[in-house]
Amino acid sequence: MPKRLVCSKHDTISWEEYELPAKLEKGRIRVRNTHGAEKHGTKIAFIHGHGNKRGVWDNKKQMFVPGGVTWNYPIPLGNNQVGIVEQVGPEVDGFKPGDRILYYDGFSPVADVSQNSAWKLDASTSWKAACCLDPAKFALGALRDGNVRVGDAVAVFSLGAIGLMAVQLAKASGCYPIIAIDPLPLRREAALKTGADEAIDPIGTDVGARLREATGYRGVDVVIEYSGAMEALQASLRGVAFGGNVVLGGFPGPMKAGLDLGAEAHMNRPNLIFSRMESDPNRDHPRWNGDRVQDAALHFIRAGLINAEPVITPVLKFSDKLISEYDQISNNPEKNIKLGVEY
Repeated sequence: MPKRLVCSKHDTISWEEYELPAKLEKGRIRVRNTHGAEKHGTKIAFIHGHGNKRGVWDNKKQMFVPGGVTWNYPIPLGNNQVGIVEQVGPEVDGFKPGDRILYYDGFSPVADVSQNSAWKLDASTSWKAACCLDPAKFALGALRDGNVRVGDAVAVFSLGAIGLMAVQLAKASGCYPIIAIDPLPLRREAALKTGADEAIDPIGTDVGARLREATGYRGVDVVIEYSGAMEALQASLRGVAFGGNVVLGGFPGPMKAGLDLGAEAHMNRPNLIFSRMESDPNRDHPRWNGDRVQDAALHFIRAGLINAEPVITPVLKFSDKLISEYDQISNNPEKNIKLGVEY
């Protein structure tokens, strides 16, 4: 019986056996996976942190309410998967055995997926780039929410997979300078390889002042902030231009005391913009929605415009060692950026 990697309860990673139906249902595809990658920020929030502490989201009230959870355990670990179609069910249109596809699911050797949530890949498309669809679409959504335009100076705080996708897409948009901020050397190096003009270690640095110095003291036009740290938000407010945009895209816990909204923020009147590309209606509704953002990100991947080689690291085998290795990775971000798995 196949097994998949799950967070079975708080702070516990384990294997879970699962069964596949003998017969595929209508519109379903059976795929044998070759590679996959994780979505670290969200999954770690549920493994170690605050992911379920706010209660449950109430769509009618448009707020979190106590008495429930956002995501029930066991929570599947893994995010984007690439594999080869083995079998198709009735009424499947556009897919056949042997096709190479990308889809959303956890780490598992074989899976049944809906044809409506799978996308064909050419043999030439890098699996690493394909497995960056999730961060690429959120980065693209954040850049669009921030109204990034050709020639804008852009700062990106937190160089996980989404931040590194934001750096690349800002570069492709003609932005200059692109300034990347992260305390981890591995991530700063990846940013410089993928389009950043400067990479700053925020530890012991007045990042807001550095952003102003790098732009002739105008400040950056747009900040993309994905760390969720109070210090990063404060530096963003200090370093953004008069009337500029600070885009907050992270999923942080409650911030500690110390945020100062009466200094540069009061004088320069920046716009605080919260970004989540899946929260439709989009700011550019009806022309744009979450599906269109995702389609655009997928186009960039298929066109070879996404460099994921410095982003997906390390790449581990899907084996019994994955539990202990996953735990090490989730607790040692200085040694990895986005976990890849080879089946």
